[in-house]
Amino acid sequence: MDYPLIADHGLIGDLHTAALVTTDGEIDWFCCPRFDSPSVFASLLDRERGGHFRIAPADPGYVTKQLYFPDTAILITRFMTDAGVGELLDFMPVADTTHPTDNHRLVRLVRVVRGEMRFTFECMPRFDYGRAAHTLDVTDNGAVFRANSTQITLHPARSVPWESTERVRHPQGDGIRGFTTLHAGQVGAVLLETGAAGPPHRLTADEIISMFDETVTFWRRWLSRSTYQGRWREQVYRSAMTLKLMTYVPTGGLVAAPTAGLPEQVGGERNWDYRFTWIRDASFSVYALLGLGYVDEARAFIGWLSDRVEEQAGDGSGPLRLMYRVDGSSDLSEETLDHFEGYRGSAPVRIGNGAADQLQLDIYGEAMDSIYFADRKGVTIGHAGWTRMLRILDWLCDHWDSPEEGIWETRGGRANFVYGRINSWTAFDRAVRLAADHGRPGDQHRWARERDKIYQQVMERGWNEKRGAFVQHYETEVLDASLLRAVQVGFVTPDDPMWLSTLDAMNSELVSDSLVYRYNPEASPDGLRGSEGTFSMCTFWYVDALARSGRLEEAQLVFEKMHTYANHLGLYSEEIGLTGEQLGNFPQAFTHLAMINAAVDLNRRLDQPEARSRFGREVSLAGMDRSAHR
Repeated sequence: MDYPLIADHGLIGDLHTAALVTTDGEIDWFCCPRFDSPSVFASLLDRERGGHFRIAPADPGYVTKQLYFPDTAILITRFMTDAGVGELLDFMPVADTTHPTDNHRLVRLVRVVRGEMRFTFECMPRFDYGRAAHTLDVTDNGAVFRANSTQITLHPARSVPWESTERVRHPQGDGIRGFTTLHAGQVGAVLLETGAAGPPHRLTADEIISMFDETVTFWRRWLSRSTYQGRWREQVYRSAMTLKLMTYVPTGGLVAAPTAGLPEQVGGERNWDYRFTWIRDASFSVYALLGLGYVDEARAFIGWLSDRVEEQAGDGSGPLRLMYRVDGSSDLSEETLDHFEGYRGSAPVRIGNGAADQLQLDIYGEAMDSIYFADRKGVTIGHAGWTRMLRILDWLCDHWDSPEEGIWETRGGRANFVYGRINSWTAFDRAVRLAADHGRPGDQHRWARERDKIYQQVMERGWNEKRGAFVQHYETEVLDASLLRAVQVGFVTPDDPMWLSTLDAMNSELVSDSLVYRYNPEASPDGLRGSEGTFSMCTFWYVDALARSGRLEEAQLVFEKMHTYANHLGLYSEEIGLTGEQLGNFPQAFTHLAMINAAVDLNRRLDQPEARSRFGREVSLAGMDRSAHR
C-alpha cells in the first residue's frame, strides 16, 4: 500500500516524453529522451528500486489538491497545512518539434501563498529501469547524475537555496536530499535537464518566468485552434491536451499510453508496455482530431500511416505491423524486468511488446477508414501513398479469410474473429469509394466482390441464432464489445433488428451500471490468468452505439456517468475496476480518443430535435436496471 493509486497522478510532457506526478508531489515515472526510452524514475513499478523525484512539505500532516493551470498542461499540486498553503507547479517546456533531441527540461517550481512551509526535496534516479549504476557530482550550483550515455542535471533557483543538502548513499548510485523554508510570496525552483550542454547553474527569476510563460502560451495557442463548441467542452479539451501530450512530434506517432507494466488487475499478469504507436490508435486519432478541427495533427498521423505503408515491415502480421516505436522502427522485443516487483506486486513487469507480430486483420480496415474520413475533410493522400495502399489491398484480398489473434491481442491462439472480418469489409468498402470519388486506379470489381463475400459470411457465420446476437468469432457464443463498432463503420444499420438484438444482448451480459466489459474472460479464455475491469473505450463506443440507435437519453446518461469515473484531473486509464478504481496503463489514448468521438457525435445528435422526437425513449429506473447487472 506504499503505492499511490493509479488515478492519483497528473501528466506533464514536452511532446517527446512525459512524466507522471502523484498527488503528493512525487515524479514516479519518467523515461528519457523518448516515451519508449529506459526509465529514470520508475518507483511506480518498484518503490525501492525504481527511483523517484519528490518535493513535498517536510511535515507529513498535509492535505493535497491537484489541478491544471487553466487551459494548459501545467500541473499544480497544492499542499495545505496548519502553518500555511504551498503550491508545486510541474511542467515541461515544449521541446524542439522537428527533430529528436536528448535535451529535455522539467521544471519544478514551489511557492507559498499563505503562511509558511518547509519543503523537502529528494532526487533518487535509477537509470535503465534500475539496472544501471550511476555517478553523482554535486557542486555549489547544482548536481549532475551520469549513467552510461544518459545524463541529468539539476539546476536550482538562485533566489531561494535548498538548505542542508546532503548526499544519500545507495549501492545503485547516490541521490540528494535537501530542505527549504518559504514564506508567503517566496518562490523556489529546480530544473531537471537531460542532455544539458553545460554544467549546472543557478536559475534566475527571469529564466523561470520565461519558461512558464512560454509553456502557457504554447498550450493556450494550441487549444484555441479547436473548433469544438459543444457540450462537455472542459472534458473534451482536457482529453485533447492529453492526446497531444502523448504525441511524439518528430514523427507524428501517438503512444497508446506513456507507461508500462500497470496492471489490468492488481496482482495479475496482464501488465503490458504501451509506450508504442499502434496502427489502430493512430487511425482512431484521425477521427478525434479532425472532429475538433486539428487538421495539421490529423495530417501528421496520416503521414505516419503512409510511412508505415511504404515500409511494409510486417511479416506474420501482414504488410503492416500492429505497432511501432515512436520513431517508426519495428523492434519491440519483449522482455521481463524480474528485479521489479511490479505495481503493488503485479508481476511480471514487461517492456517491449510480444504482440507486435500478431496477425490482426482489423488494422487494415481501421487505417482505410481513417484515410477515407480524412479525405472527406480535405486531408488527402497522394499518388505514391495510394499506390502503396493498393499492394496492401491486394494482400488483404488473399488473406481476409484467415484465422487471427483479434483486436484484444489475446494469447490463446488464432480464431475467425468477427471484428476482423467487419474491418476487412470496411477496408474494401472505403477503397471502392475513394477510387470512385477521385478516379484512382485499382481493381474496384475485385474489392467489391471481396466486400460482398465478407458481408455474406459474417451474416451467416458471425450471427448466432441461439444468442440472438453477433458473436466474438465463428466458433463461439461469446459476446464481444468490439462489435459495437459495426454500426459506426456502417456494416449494419442502427435500426436493423439483428443489430438491436445484439445491442440488447450486450446490455444484459457485458454492461454493468453503464460500464462495458470487452468480453467475459471466463467464457473466452485469452491464455492468461485472472480477470480484468471494464474497458473504458468500449463504454464510450457503447455511448455512440446507443446514440446511433436512437436511444439518446440513455446514451447521454451513460456518457455523463462515465465522467464520474475520470480522475480528479479528467484523465482515464484503460480500465475501471469493480469499486471504480482506475486500472491499466495511464492515461490511455484509446479511452480519450473514444471519449472525444462520442462527445462530438452525441452532441451533434442532441442538437437535432427531429432525431429526438423520432427515436427518443424515456429513461426510467426500470430501463436503467437493464444494464445494472453483468
